[in-house]
Amino acid sequence: MRIGLLGGSFNPAHRAHRRMSLAAMEALDLDEVWWLVSPGNPLKNKAKDMAPFAARLGSARAMARGSRIKVSDFEARAGTRYTVDTIRLILHRWPKHRFIWLMGEDTVAQFHQWKDWRTLAHMVPIAVLSRPGYDDDARAARATGWLRWFVHPARQAKNWTEWSAPAISFLRLPPDRTSATRLRALNPDWHRRFSSRRRRPVHP
Repeated sequence: MRIGLLGGSFNPAHRAHRRMSLAAMEALDLDEVWWLVSPGNPLKNKAKDMAPFAARLGSARAMARGSRIKVSDFEARAGTRYTVDTIRLILHRWPKHRFIWLMGEDTVAQFHQWKDWRTLAHMVPIAVLSRPGYDDDARAARATGWLRWFVHPARQAKNWTEWSAPAISFLRLPPDRTSATRLRALNPDWHRRFSSRRRRPVHP
């Protein structure tokens, strides 16, 4: 199977997550997209408005319903906090699948702060999903300077399984300005509708 991996806090999951994932599924000819809901993002672990994991997982399930997006608590079950460790375990557990890491344009500027980010880039191809207002920051990011030698045109995105990592492609997707920050500002108690639900294991 050809699978896109999208990690994040999903605080909360929203329509831009869904639309980006479905658009990436089309652009990359994916069978599925897995949302890896982080139990604790190391770069956001001091955020005062971070909702409980169960609520964020619940919001992701609700947003992904009726699609080929699979919501996963893999990181919570595996005990990983860093993407490079998560990817290593996923590649070991599903050796016959092909995986590509999906990254929103708004996170590229921080990519060089991720643990062993160059190692991660050598493990799987990367597809950057456009977000309105973040194009300049993504192109000027420190990590992008290193990755510029490994850029593949978006028109060749469906051939990503033929690429040898490091490999990265910048996808132009339909714009959606939905923001988790804005949604939290409009409804700080959004998580209450999900927090009371009984948590159950989610696969993959």
